[in-house]
Amino acid sequence: MAFDNERDQSVQMAEDRQQNGGHESLPPADAQELAQESQGGVSRQEYDRVGQERDALLDRLARLQAEFENYRKRNAREQAEFREYAVADAVKNFLPILDNFDLALRSQKTESTDPALRSGIELIRKQMDDVLSRLGVQAIPAQGSTFDPRVHEAIEMVESPDHGDHEVIDELQRGYKLKERLLRPAMVRVATNPTSK
Repeated sequence: MAFDNERDQSVQMAEDRQQNGGHESLPPADAQELAQESQGGVSRQEYDRVGQERDALLDRLARLQAEFENYRKRNAREQAEFREYAVADAVKNFLPILDNFDLALRSQKTESTDPALRSGIELIRKQMDDVLSRLGVQAIPAQGSTFDPRVHEAIEMVESPDHGDHEVIDELQRGYKLKERLLRPAMVRVATNPTSK
């Protein structure tokens, strides 16, 4: 109640000043702002200051949202990469076992062995290949392909007029990659053709 009386008095004083030509020390715009303030309004300067503060806060909020979105995307990408390649170390430990299966299958071609034993080894090797392919592991094609230093490791260069220059003649150890990541290069013999030079 007391507040309403003070406000009414302030409004009345402002109206009286405007009718009498305004206050000598205040320009008409400031007198109007003073009248608005006395009526519970906000001065133009205060309004502009609050507007600038609001714009700065909105800009800051937008930047923080963008930073958070970038962080979220980067984190999701890193987690996906981690999941994708977390199996790499475990698979590397199985590669020598695969090599031993390959050696057993090669040696059984030359020696007379039980066909049931050979088919058992082939079955186990096939099951391991299936599991690895589900994990995204692929064998690197070697024999008959052109030597690629990114995925092949040349152990020996052999002169051969029967093969093309830089053609892989023989695969000594199979190479593997996990999706696009190289786990182990293929160890190969590479032909050099003296007639093609």
